[in-house]
Amino acid sequence: MTQLRKAMLEELQRRNLSPITTRIYLRAVEEFARYFKRSPDQLGPEQIREYQAYLFTDRKLGAIAVGQQVSALRFFFARTLKRPLPAEQMPSPRRPIRLPEVLSREEVERLIENAASPLHRIWILTLYATGIRREELVHLKITDIDSGRMVIHIRQGKGRKDRHVMLSPRLLNELRGYWRHANPRPTTYLFPGRGPHQNGEAPLQGKSVFNAVQQAAQRAGLAKRVHPHTLRHSFATHLLESGADLHTIQLLLGHGDLKTTSRYLHLSERHLKAAASPLDSLTLDATPKPRNSE
Repeated sequence: MTQLRKAMLEELQRRNLSPITTRIYLRAVEEFARYFKRSPDQLGPEQIREYQAYLFTDRKLGAIAVGQQVSALRFFFARTLKRPLPAEQMPSPRRPIRLPEVLSREEVERLIENAASPLHRIWILTLYATGIRREELVHLKITDIDSGRMVIHIRQGKGRKDRHVMLSPRLLNELRGYWRHANPRPTTYLFPGRGPHQNGEAPLQGKSVFNAVQQAAQRAGLAKRVHPHTLRHSFATHLLESGADLHTIQLLLGHGDLKTTSRYLHLSERHLKAAASPLDSLTLDATPKPRNSE
């Protein structure tokens, strides 16, 4: 490990940033240096601008991915090198505003029914029943399942925040069945790693969950782009359609800002149908029959 990488890692750890953020930031600076074939402390704003253009035009990255790269470089220059750069020299790309993909209830049923294995099925059930993130799923421990209070404890989720999510009776029965038949039986993590380099004391890899959801979507013949986060969006939208208030959904999802949760208003059929189109108030005659062309 180089001295620069070690110094950056220490700065990241001092701020208690998540392992995912730490990994992304370190890799971003490494790729930046590799592109110019120079040590990153020998580079500056001119190279950053060139690199941003390269990420958009050559690597075809989206605004969110490029924004992560810029955030990593901004952290490196400001915190590791102690050379903060003005915002105009490191502009963050404007992110497009897109509504998330949501599955209907019937599509969720098809997804669950087409899981490739009982293990994949319980992953999908848990994601949809709780609205938790993929990384939160793989780090669930057996002790996080509180059947007495019918909640699941999410420990240090996104933003290093704890929260509780609902534990439905149906999911509890499914989890008990999974635990009874698992071989070997989980001891620490609810979904332990099973690969050649993993053991029961290590969590499952998030990529396995991602692949399981995509495989189920393909088997179900769903035309939509489906990934684990799609189930989180579907959970929130279906709750809203069932009458849950936004603040409750905000707490369940772990959103810091209600504005983030309010986007589900744009996806809820109940809210979309609550107001009639002004066209319906017009007193128009029935659709005239087309005239024969002369």
